[in-house]
Amino acid sequence: MTDTELRVSKIEDGTVIDHITGGQALNVLAILGIDGGSGEEVSVGMNVPSDRLGRKDIVKVEDRELSQNEVDVLSLIAPAATINIVRGFDVVEKHRVSRPEEVTGVLSCPNANCITTESEPVDSHFEVLEEGVRCTYCDTLVRESIAAHISVA
Repeated sequence: MTDTELRVSKIEDGTVIDHITGGQALNVLAILGIDGGSGEEVSVGMNVPSDRLGRKDIVKVEDRELSQNEVDVLSLIAPAATINIVRGFDVVEKHRVSRPEEVTGVLSCPNANCITTESEPVDSHFEVLEEGVRCTYCDTLVRESIAAHISVA
């Protein structure tokens, strides 16, 4: 894509999350706790053409760099995403997300009988597998709709 084809303007400082699985941009915003009410300047492109993915989403967030925890959760719903740190309109860091081996306190277990969903003060803990995520307390396997179980903001 050339500069004349940019669909979303460049940002001066912040983070560009590129190569997000098509249709997942709104879930990315939810993971980042962005709902439009806090005044953060955000640009979103959804289902834009991509040589690598066919269609992709892209999210640009001004004046914010992501925490490792946020990147770990993003990797669960957008495993091909790249994180670009922008300063002074230039990309100063670029890396692909990598899926962690486990995540703690960021997903809710769909099993109503799991200790994490009861009144016990226990953080959820999931093992990240090729086919999905598995609750380490009750062995429930989540293969699809992982985004629906994200509990961070």
